[in-house]
Amino acid sequence: MNSITKAKVIDSDKVDGIDEAGEKSKDRKIKVKKQMAEDSAGSEKKKRDLFGSIAKRVAVRTGQPSTFLIAFGIIILWGITGPIFGFNDTWQLVINTGTTIVTFLMVFLIQNTQNRDSEAVQLKLDELIRAVGDAQNDVMDLEEKSQEELDDIKRKYSKLAKAAASELEERDAS
Repeated sequence: MNSITKAKVIDSDKVDGIDEAGEKSKDRKIKVKKQMAEDSAGSEKKKRDLFGSIAKRVAVRTGQPSTFLIAFGIIILWGITGPIFGFNDTWQLVINTGTTIVTFLMVFLIQNTQNRDSEAVQLKLDELIRAVGDAQNDVMDLEEKSQEELDDIKRKYSKLAKAAASELEERDAS
């Protein structure tokens, strides 16, 4: 039973503000709204997971040497057919259209893969920072900070690096 059907059933079951289960209709409506929101969020997550899964598989396949050879073969075949078609506009349009479509779609797949990889690396770094006792945990969410905040933090770490280098030089000189 989908969320809309549940809502209709619940509204028709209430009598004088109380439904069959003895719950007040207001409380029941809140539960229905929450369930509908959860159903919607679950559906959206499934769509993202499906796209992510497809993008991952396509990225793995397109990164194979065999895929490169197939693409190279298509270009050679297209070049060989040039004299057959008299190097006309339609012949050129075929390769231009094909490469444009492939490039357009690959942009989204590459971006999805890049986002996923970047997030995984970020989570791994956050875990390392969290696990190291002397690490400053405030750097765990740097990707969420503004450029100005990042510049301030960079200046702070540059000063720390210069101080550490000076300390090493002093130790080496001793």
